[in-house]
Amino acid sequence: MYRSAPGSSPSPARRSVLRGSLAASAALTVGGAGLAAPAFALSGRPRAEWGVQTGDVTTSSGLVWVRSDRPARMLVETSTGESFRRVRRHHGPLIGAGTDFTGTTALRGLPAGEQIHYRVTLADPDDPRRTGERITGTFRTAPDRRRDGVRFLWSGDIAGQGWGINPDIGGFRAYEEMRRLDPDFFLCSGDSIYADGPLQPSVTLPDGRIWRNVTTPEKAKVAETLDEYRGNFRYNLLDHNVRAFNAQVPTVTQWDDHEVRNNWYPGQILDDARYTEKNVDVLASRALRAFGEYTPVSTLHARDGGREGRMHRVVRYGPLLDVFVLDMRSFRNANSPGRQPDDTTGILGAEQLAWLKRELAASTAVWKVLAADMPLGLVVPDGTNIEAVAQGDPGAPLGRELQIAELLRFVKHRRITGTLWLTADVHHTSAQHYAPERAAFQDFAPFWEFVSGPLAAGGFPASALDATFGPERVFVRAPERANLSPMESPQYFGEVDIDGHSGELTVRLRAEGGTVLFSKVLQPGRVGQ
Repeated sequence: MYRSAPGSSPSPARRSVLRGSLAASAALTVGGAGLAAPAFALSGRPRAEWGVQTGDVTTSSGLVWVRSDRPARMLVETSTGESFRRVRRHHGPLIGAGTDFTGTTALRGLPAGEQIHYRVTLADPDDPRRTGERITGTFRTAPDRRRDGVRFLWSGDIAGQGWGINPDIGGFRAYEEMRRLDPDFFLCSGDSIYADGPLQPSVTLPDGRIWRNVTTPEKAKVAETLDEYRGNFRYNLLDHNVRAFNAQVPTVTQWDDHEVRNNWYPGQILDDARYTEKNVDVLASRALRAFGEYTPVSTLHARDGGREGRMHRVVRYGPLLDVFVLDMRSFRNANSPGRQPDDTTGILGAEQLAWLKRELAASTAVWKVLAADMPLGLVVPDGTNIEAVAQGDPGAPLGRELQIAELLRFVKHRRITGTLWLTADVHHTSAQHYAPERAAFQDFAPFWEFVSGPLAAGGFPASALDATFGPERVFVRAPERANLSPMESPQYFGEVDIDGHSGELTVRLRAEGGTVLFSKVLQPGRVGQ
């Protein structure tokens, strides 16, 4: 993104898990003044003070993540009961400096539609009897029966525009609100960190109030080295709300630009004086490695001694839902005015587009969520160039719009039902309905695109619409001036609730504080809505 810097309560079993998780990570919190990183003692037993995470959970599998304070062997035990009377053991990797002491263990053979409790043990690699205190978490596997229903949340844009963890307001408060809603999973729609967004200790707001940031050495400058990218991921884990959320809610995570650098594209050479490394491909390689170390993503997880090394994937969440996680960053062409009449690379690249077509055509899920890290019909500028898809020309598709037109045509002609688009990126929340009768390009079926965010960053005015695909902005909530802090403007996240009996899908756009701003019910089994 082009922006620049300045419910219900969980079950009793889940509350017990959260108490254990917070106790294990209590050393991260210091009273009143803010938060501090855990001490890396050289003696004693391995410790896991950065919490636990789970990701890419399906009907029978998932990933568990942890970070140790020293070399350790990772062991995960799972059970369908909180008492852990019957456990399955999953042997994880040997954690060391090569992954910044992070480790991810794949869980397989899990029962579908069950609450899974897990505990992670870190053992001294030279003496397996020397183990650290177990750290616990929980998650639900996807159902294998349609009638069970699915409910998840989505948002993006975390610690951006100079607004980091502010202890005066309780840190990243939206995470606690989302945790209390107890969703099946959370879709993080990109900009999960701001590697290019240094933080100042304090910022004076227009009304004279002072915003205070927790700061770390890695957040004092733009990230360039592998260790600096790693430090940006660690920064978010300093927040107690994030750690509590991670211990309870699995994630499906994708990236956008700020995991590397604002508005980046492959092959870019920087003229930004803040960077000593000017080759964006070098920066992106380091960022992707850090992303894989700190985020439980199935296609970045080591398999058979290697890594698939790609972000795009399908997370199959039972008979009701497939989530198509797109990568609109790694394969795009250079940002330009977007007026070229022929563009086979586009924003997805030819190979990813072919993959997406195959997977959509093969999907038997009732609903097919296209998880995009950038919007389709909202104009997102990059100076005089275009950063997303739409370029402001209301006529026939040009530039990256050509690739999206090809995809939309494919969905219509193959009669692929139940598609909708979810994204973040633009730092406001809105709902757009796209219809051919309003469009310059008309060979597609109607569809919805929902935008939510930021989750913990600056708020920005609503983006302009491009009429090529006939969008109508049915709802929008956005500030009137740029880069409002979370003390001045609420943070936003969205909710998707799929009813297991009717198959109806309800989208709710939410504002921090518990308000449902907008709601829309979509019917299953339709090519267009």
